[in-house]
Amino acid sequence: ASVWRGTALGADVSITLQGQGADAALADVRQLLRGIEGLFSLYKPSSALCRLNANGRAMTPAPAFLRLMAICGDIVRRTNGCFDPTVQPLWQALATGGDIIAARNLIGWDRVAITADVIRLAEGQALTFNGIAQGFATDLVTERLATFGFKRALVNIGEYRALGGPWSLSIDDPRFGALAQLSLNGNAVATSSPAAIMVGGHPHILSRSGQPPLWSTVSVAAPSAALADGLSTAFCLMDRDAIKRVLTGTDGVAVRLIDHSGNLTTL
Repeated sequence: ASVWRGTALGADVSITLQGQGADAALADVRQLLRGIEGLFSLYKPSSALCRLNANGRAMTPAPAFLRLMAICGDIVRRTNGCFDPTVQPLWQALATGGDIIAARNLIGWDRVAITADVIRLAEGQALTFNGIAQGFATDLVTERLATFGFKRALVNIGEYRALGGPWSLSIDDPRFGALAQLSLNGNAVATSSPAAIMVGGHPHILSRSGQPPLWSTVSVAAPSAALADGLSTAFCLMDRDAIKRVLTGTDGVAVRLIDHSGNLTTL
């Protein structure tokens, strides 16, 4: 097996490939990752996302940008707004000691206008894809490797997606350690631990209402890493019944919840 390690979108990246042609495929993937950062990075002022946030609009957005916006809209709808990329002003207010109430009032995906020609934000809005971009990048890289003919690979860009399998992974909680094992076989898993990163003294997964996360860690297995990533973010803010309602309408998804006492529940 060939293993490549690097960084992208603020995450450590590892790609494990089995098969011929790994060097050419990995060179292509590195170029793909540079393009993904050029779209979705919050830390590169020249990225498409930073320009959208600065200008309030993006003309003729890239196909991958529109694709991620569509996925976001679907997850916002599925989770009744618990996943919402318009929380960026709240993140900024918490990080800098700004006006938190004013920032909360800017949140609302329904105020983002999206067409094939232009994306427009409402006055004062800004987006973050920190709850989904790593998963989306994982999908794009996995799809690219499949076009090279690879049948067995494991891509980790903060979240995991497999070609073939089985691949064995552990689910770790920052406080309680490794609490579960799972097997990936052509699917993906994303894990969110709200208290792993703090912003202004608050867990980094933010709600419009200010409600603190209900779970210490949420791990979601799903057909795509973007779906797993977005749902694991939202589920941190949702009770068990609300999560079950989402699962009823979503095929191929399994959830592991770790509460603040270290108890593990599988749905």
